[in-house]
Amino acid sequence: MATKAQWRSPADVKAAFGNASIVGNNRVVFNIKGNDYRLIVAIAYKMQWAYVKFVGTHKQYDAIDAATVDNSK
Repeated sequence: MATKAQWRSPADVKAAFGNASIVGNNRVVFNIKGNDYRLIVAIAYKMQWAYVKFVGTHKQYDAIDAATVDNSK
């Protein structure tokens, strides 16, 4: 779905994924598998790029700051 998306703003993401949470710093949190897992992506809206910053369990998510985490390093 994301490869074909034309997200120009956080509102566009929210319209496509009503359960997504906009957390600032151009980041969006998605609930995966009935809220068992969380996916955090940073979106460069102008470039239409999405960067995966975190994938983990709900418990792991509770221990991080969604606006600053970067597990891609």
